[in-house]
Amino acid sequence: MMRAVEITKAGGPEVLALCQRPVPKPLNEEILIKIEAAGVNRPDALQRAGAYDPPEGASDLPGLEASGEVVAIGQGVTRWQVGDKVCALLPGGGYAEFATTHQDHALPVPDGLSMVEAAALCETYFTVWSTVFMRGRLQAGESFLVHGGSSGIGTTAIQLAHAFGARVFTTAGSDEKCALCESLGAEAAINYKTQDFGEEIRRITHGRGVDLILDMVGGAYIPRNIRALALEGRLVMIAFLGGAKAELNFARIMMKRLEITGATLRPQSDQAKAEIAEALNARVWPLLASGKIRPIMDQSFPLEEASAAHARIESPEHIGKITLTV
Repeated sequence: MMRAVEITKAGGPEVLALCQRPVPKPLNEEILIKIEAAGVNRPDALQRAGAYDPPEGASDLPGLEASGEVVAIGQGVTRWQVGDKVCALLPGGGYAEFATTHQDHALPVPDGLSMVEAAALCETYFTVWSTVFMRGRLQAGESFLVHGGSSGIGTTAIQLAHAFGARVFTTAGSDEKCALCESLGAEAAINYKTQDFGEEIRRITHGRGVDLILDMVGGAYIPRNIRALALEGRLVMIAFLGGAKAELNFARIMMKRLEITGATLRPQSDQAKAEIAEALNARVWPLLASGKIRPIMDQSFPLEEASAAHARIESPEHIGKITLTV
């Protein structure tokens, strides 16, 4: 048996509770990880609130990323051996002492990073790489706007886009957060509480707009994003913190020849996630090992304080990644 944190019912952070669960067994091509730390992400909070059901066959325990030691392997595993230290994307179950995942969804811990920092990588980096660079096709020299620049997604997207040669703009909710974003590589960080991001983008780009926007807000931001895009610009949606519905002028989309798309990571196939992991290992993990980019860490909580971790991620004060230590 192992300690874990389960969702006792849909609700606020207080519905998370410690429990005892059987240690999972690795299936074909799976590894069993003894978890040292686990990342806390917005989808965990949505699942806790009853707004994000796990895919069929996935653990009902929250937790989509972790770091730790491989302690058992299933049949067909060739990439890892018992004793290897890994960080991994999980199908669920990270709020526990042990979790399983497909062997191709684990990556080595980058040189120079602690296990707590490594636990904060995969959910965010898989998401940003697959949406900004694979689906959004961001290229060097293009302009890129990411909303929520001080979040885990935002701080990652700023650093990666800057590292690969894009002009980066972002929005954040305070002058302190804007200053952090600029220190990570954003050319301009717009305080959305005191400035209109659309007007600022048009001013900074001399009316051209940006080539790509990554948006997790939705709602009223969607038509404003459309206006902020350049000709043949792309909008990638990954969440709807401000609502999933908006009224749009499709004539503007037609005239500007825009692309609107979206993606979620968790329901994608094992093969799709493996392809993202392979690209990260080749192109991004060396940047982490060299110190050119890094996870921006907020706070770490013991496993038994998962409720406090969820309260923190739902507060406007947090900056970067939150983790649980096991």
